Amino acid sequence: MNEADRIYSHHAASYRSIAAPASKADDACKTTLTASPWHFWKTRCRYYVPMFQWLPAYSTTFFCQDLFSGVSLSFLFIPQALSYSTALLGIAPIHGLYSVSISTIIYAFTGMSPQLSVGPEASTSLIVGASIAHQQAHTGHTLDAEGAAAIASLMAFLVGIITLMFGFFRFGFLDSLLSRALMCGLITAVAIVIMIQQAIMLLGLAQHAADAGLTSESTSAQRVSFLVAHAHEAHPLTTYVSLATLFWLAIMPTLKHRVPALQKFPEMLIVVIASIVLSRACDWQHRGVAILGTVSGNATFHAPLPLPALPKTPANLDYSSLIVNAIILSIVGFVESIAGTKLFAQKHNYFVSSNRELVAFGLCNIFGGLMQGYPSFGSLLRSKAHEMLNPRTQVSGLISGVVSLVVTSTLMSSFTYLPTAVLSSVIFMAATALLRELPHDLRFMWRIRAWKDIALLILVFCITMFFSLETGTSVAVLLSLVSTIKQNSYPRISVMGRVKGSLCDFQAMSTGRKVEQLDGVLIVRMDDPLYFANCGKFKDLLHRLEQYGDLSVHPAEEPRYASLQHVVFDFGSMDYIDASAVHQLYEIISVYQTRRVKVYLVNIHPNIIDALTQSSVLELVGSHHIFDSITQAIQCIDYDAMIHPIKFNNP
Repeated sequence: MNEADRIYSHHAASYRSIAAPASKADDACKTTLTASPWHFWKTRCRYYVPMFQWLPAYSTTFFCQDLFSGVSLSFLFIPQALSYSTALLGIAPIHGLYSVSISTIIYAFTGMSPQLSVGPEASTSLIVGASIAHQQAHTGHTLDAEGAAAIASLMAFLVGIITLMFGFFRFGFLDSLLSRALMCGLITAVAIVIMIQQAIMLLGLAQHAADAGLTSESTSAQRVSFLVAHAHEAHPLTTYVSLATLFWLAIMPTLKHRVPALQKFPEMLIVVIASIVLSRACDWQHRGVAILGTVSGNATFHAPLPLPALPKTPANLDYSSLIVNAIILSIVGFVESIAGTKLFAQKHNYFVSSNRELVAFGLCNIFGGLMQGYPSFGSLLRSKAHEMLNPRTQVSGLISGVVSLVVTSTLMSSFTYLPTAVLSSVIFMAATALLRELPHDLRFMWRIRAWKDIALLILVFCITMFFSLETGTSVAVLLSLVSTIKQNSYPRISVMGRVKGSLCDFQAMSTGRKVEQLDGVLIVRMDDPLYFANCGKFKDLLHRLEQYGDLSVHPAEEPRYASLQHVVFDFGSMDYIDASAVHQLYEIISVYQTRRVKVYLVNIHPNIIDALTQSSVLELVGSHHIFDSITQAIQCIDYDAMIHPIKFNNP
C-alpha cells in the first residue's frame, strides 16, 4: 500500500461511521422516490412554483382577508405609480399602472412572500429616470414621452433577463453584496435627490427651471442653487396645494398610530380624489396649476394591457450604458427587495429562497418590459403598510393587480384634472420615508465606533449628491466588490503553541491562554479553504510568521526568529483547495526543503487528500512527516532532536 492509500484509508475509517447513516438516508430517499414519484414531484413543485405552497389549503376565509388587503393596497400604490411615471421618469402615467399591474400579478404566482408589495419604487425609478436623461443627452435631441417610455421598457426587459439569469445560476448570495452602510448612504442620497427634484414641482417652478437651463441631467447642487435664487417666484396656488397635501400625508400616520380605528383609512386615495374634484370645480388649470392632462385619449374604455412586444426604442442609444445601468439596477433592486422579504419571512416564520426571488423578479420585469412597463422590485415601506393589512397569501397582491387593471381600463380619464403638485407631494413623502432608518443606523455605528462604515456612508452620499446617481451607485457596488475581494484574499490562519504545563494540549496563540511557541518550530493551522484568491497572501503571511512569529508585529521591526527548523501545517479545517493553491503549496514546501526546513502535514481533511495526492504534495513531504495530530508531529520532532541534535546554522 502506497502512502496516499494509507492516509486515505486511515481517514476514511474515521469518517465511515458518519457516512453510513447518510448512505442509509440516500437509500431511503431512493426507495421513496421509486415508490411514490408523485410525492417527489409535488414537493419539488412547491419549491419551484411557490403558489403550490398555499393553493391547496386556500379557503373562503383567506380570500375575504386577501380581498380586503389587496383592494386597500391598490389605494396606496396606484397614486405612487402615477407619480413615479410622471415626476421621476417623465413618461405617461399609464406606464406606471402597466408596471404595477403586471408585476403584482406575476409575483403572486412566482413569489414567496405574501407581504411583499412589488411594483415601481422610488429609488429604482430615479435610476431609470437618470438613465433616460443620459440617453437623451447621448442622442443629442429631446426625447418625446413615447421614446422615453420605450427606453424605460427596454431597461425593464434587460433587468428581467439579468435578474432571471442571476436566479438560474444561483446568484442569491448577491443579497450580501452591498453592506448596510453602503445601502444606507445610497438610499439617503436617493431620498435627498428626489426631495430636491420634487421641491421645484411643489413650488410651481418647473417652467422657470427649464428657462434657467436646468435639465434632467443637472446635479442636485445646481437644483439647490436654482431653488435658493428663485424661491420668491413660487406660484402661490401651487405652493398652497402642495403644502396642504404634504400636511395631510404627514399628519395621517400620526393619527393612525393614536386612533386604531383609522388604521385602514386610505389617506392617499382621499387626497387624490379631493384634489381632482377641487381642481375641476375651481378651474385650477386656468389659474396656473399644472395638471396631469389627458392620459389615455378620450376613450371611456380601452384595453387594460397592451399586446406583448419588444420596445421600439429611438436610434443611436448608448446600449453599453443601458446594460451597465440594468446590472446596477438589478443588484440594487434585489438587495433592497430581499431585505424586506427576509424580514417578513423571519417575523412570520416561513422560508424564502434568494434564488427563487431572483427568478420571480426577473419574470416580473421581463413581462413588464414586453408590456410597456418599467423596472419593478419590492418596496419595503409599501410592504410594511401591506403587512399591517394582514394578507393571508399572495392572492392579496393578485387582487391589487386586478384592481389596477380595472382602473387602467375604465378610470384613466378621471385623472385628467389631477394636479401634478399632488403627485410630487406623494413622491416627496415617499422620499422622506426612506430617511427613517438613517438616524438609527448612524447612532448604532457611532455607538460601536464603526468609523469605516460611517466614512463609506458619507462617501457614497457625497458622490451621489455632487455627481450623479449612476456614479454613486457604481461606486457603492465597486466598493462592495473591492471590500469582498480584500476580505477573501486574506486567509484565516492561526499560529499554534503548547499550553504551559502540558505536553499534548496545543491551542492558538490568540486564545489569550498561557500558550508558548516552541523554539525553531512554526505550527500553522489553516482555518479557511485555500484557493486562487488567497493562496498568494497565504505565502506572504507565512513569510511574516517566519520572521516575527506573530502577525501583529509590524514588518518594519527587526526579525525575531533566528532560525526555523520545522514547519507544521494543520489542514483539519481546510476542506477545499483548488489547482492554483495546490501549485502554490507545492512551491512553498519545495522552498522550505531547499532551505533544510522540515515540513509536516497533520490532520489532513479527507476532501483535499485526492488533490494533494495527484499533485505529488504528499510524496514531496513524505509519509514519515504526515500525522493525525499536532501532538504526533511534535513527538516526531522531539525524537529526531534527541537522535540528531539540531545545529542552528543559517540556511
